[in-house]
Amino acid sequence: MRHLERIRKRVPAVHKRYPVTEGKRDEYFMRLALEQALTAEKSDEIPVGALVVLGGEIIGSGSNSPIGRNDPTAHAEVLALREAALTVNNYRLEGATVFSTLEPCVMCAGALVAARVERLVFAARDIRFGAVRSKFRLADSELLNHRIQIEEGLLAAECGELLRAFLERARQRSPSVSG
Repeated sequence: MRHLERIRKRVPAVHKRYPVTEGKRDEYFMRLALEQALTAEKSDEIPVGALVVLGGEIIGSGSNSPIGRNDPTAHAEVLALREAALTVNNYRLEGATVFSTLEPCVMCAGALVAARVERLVFAARDIRFGAVRSKFRLADSELLNHRIQIEEGLLAAECGELLRAFLERARQRSPSVSG
């Protein structure tokens, strides 16, 4: 449970900024995922954030950091899943909901299925690499033995604008950056 204590130390101020109100729980958690995306942006990483929530409590969080960690698998969703699995001491996260600011890629969608996540709520579509709706439908494919409930579009404008602005700045710095 020390992982849960570490998560609570990282997020308390954010909890105060976005109080949970009845009917707004998903928006609350997506705003917290957006805070994780801002953390990635501050580290000059593509701004994507993710949370894993179980029973109304955050059990894992992550912000994109493949550059800083020199790890191609250090996507926000994968990091959040790793932390959540450590928190509950189980690689299966049945009943959990993942909130992500961007549609997961093939690797992340596969990890969500492997973890048996119940529900995915994502903000903006990833037209180039999205594996949940844009390019593929991996997370709820009838070909797999586990299907995830998908909800998309929550805070899509805010999350999409953060990503668009970041990529625009990156292109201005280095014309070879394509996102």
